Amino acid sequence: MSRPVEFAHRERARFYEELWAFLRIPSVSAKSEHDGDTARAARWVRRQLAGAGLDAEVLPTPGHPVVVGEWRGAGPDAPTVLVYGHYDVQPPEPLELWDTPPFEPRIRDGRIYARGSADDKGQLFLHIKALEAHLATRGRLPVNVVVLAEGEEEVGSPNLVPFVKEHRERLAADTVVISDSAMFAPGLPSLLFSLRGLAYFEIHASGPRSDLHSGAYGGAVPNPANALARVIGSLHDETGRIAIAGFYDDVVTPSRETLAGIRGLPFDAEAYAREVGTVPAGGESGYSALERLWTRPSCDVNGLLSGYTGEGAKTVLPAGAMAKVSFRLVPNQSPERVKILLEEHLAKVAPAGVGFSLVELHGGRPWLATPEGPLFEAASRALERSFGSRPVLTGEGGTIPIVVELEEILGANSLLLGFALPGANMHAPNEWFATECFEKGIDTLIHLYDELAAS
Repeated sequence: MSRPVEFAHRERARFYEELWAFLRIPSVSAKSEHDGDTARAARWVRRQLAGAGLDAEVLPTPGHPVVVGEWRGAGPDAPTVLVYGHYDVQPPEPLELWDTPPFEPRIRDGRIYARGSADDKGQLFLHIKALEAHLATRGRLPVNVVVLAEGEEEVGSPNLVPFVKEHRERLAADTVVISDSAMFAPGLPSLLFSLRGLAYFEIHASGPRSDLHSGAYGGAVPNPANALARVIGSLHDETGRIAIAGFYDDVVTPSRETLAGIRGLPFDAEAYAREVGTVPAGGESGYSALERLWTRPSCDVNGLLSGYTGEGAKTVLPAGAMAKVSFRLVPNQSPERVKILLEEHLAKVAPAGVGFSLVELHGGRPWLATPEGPLFEAASRALERSFGSRPVLTGEGGTIPIVVELEEILGANSLLLGFALPGANMHAPNEWFATECFEKGIDTLIHLYDELAAS
C-alpha cells in the first residue's frame, strides 16, 4: 500500500466530515434564490483545493463562478492533467419523496444519501482528496494538475465554453479527467467510451385567440392540444424508430467489436425492470436495452402543458399547447441539424388551423473515444488496483456537453471514469453514493496520477 493511500485511509473519518459540509450547501444553480449558496459552494471548493496544497481562486463569469486550482511543480516536461467537475446540483423537489432531508447527508445501508452525493459533489471531492493525499505524504504530485470546477453544469454550462476559451493557455492540458458518471455494476468498475448528445426543444401549438367553451366550439375550431398530440405521435413509427425524414442519415453504426463487447456485459434485464418499475421495452426494436441506451438516438417527451389541469372538470378548448421534447444523439449527429429536420417535420405534419413554433432550449454534441492506448491502460491499472477487477468499457446514455468542447479547445484527450452505481437516483429524490465507491474512488485516483506519470 502506497503512502498516499495509507494517508487517505487514516484520514477517512475527516474526509466524511468534510464531504458532509459540502453536501449541506444547497448549491442549486437553477434557482436564483440559491445564488448565495452556489457562491458559497465555490468558496468552499477553493478552500479545499488550497488546503490540499494547490494555488486556487474563484473566478467570476456572467453567471455562477468557476473555481480553478493549480499545481505545476512536476515541471514543464511532465504531463498536465485537467480535472473537471461541478459543484452545483439539481433542485431537490419533490421534497416529500425524500426519506431524509436532501441537504442533510445520512448513511444508510452503505449509501450516502444527499443531493449531490453522486452528481457531482461527491465525485469532485474524490479528486481533491486524492491530490491532498499525494501532497501531504510526498510533498509533490507525479504530474501537473489543474482543477476546473464550475457551478452551472446542471443548467447547461452557458458560460463555461467562453471561460475556457478566454483562459485557454492557463487551462492547457494533455489529458482531461472527469468523474461524473457511473460504474456498470457494484464491484465492476467502468471506463466510458461514448456519451450521447442532446437536442432539447419546446414545441408550441397555437390556435384560437383565447380558451373557448368546448361545447360551443368543439368540432368547429381546431384544438391545439389535439393537434400537438398528433404531432407527438408522428415522431415515431410503430417499431419505435424516429420517423423524422433524414434523422438517421448521420448516425454512425458502432463496430462489431463494440457491439460484441456490449452484448457480453452481464446486463440483468429483470433487475433493471425492478429498478425502474417497468420492463426495458422502449425505443427501437431489434436492439438490446444497452445498445439503445449507448449507441442509438432517442426521442422523448419530457413535459406537456395545455388546457385545464386543476381539480374537477372544466370543459375548455385550449388556445395553446406546449411539449418539451428532447433527442439524445449519437455520432455524427448534431443539435443544429436535428433542429432543421424537426422544423421541416412540423411544417409537413401540422394540421390546418394550428400554428406551430419551435424554441431551442439547449444541446450538446455526442462524444466517442478510442478505448485503447496509454491513457486507457493507465486508468485500467488504477481501477484494477483498487477494485480488484479490470474495468469494462461502457457507454453513457446521458450528455456531458463540455467533454467535446474541452477536447477541441485544449487539444486534449478525455478520460471518463465515474464511481456512482446504477440506480443512484441522480436528479431524483433519494440520490445516493455508495460508501465503498467513495472510499475506493479516492484510492483509484491516487493510483491514477502515478499511472499517468508512468505511462
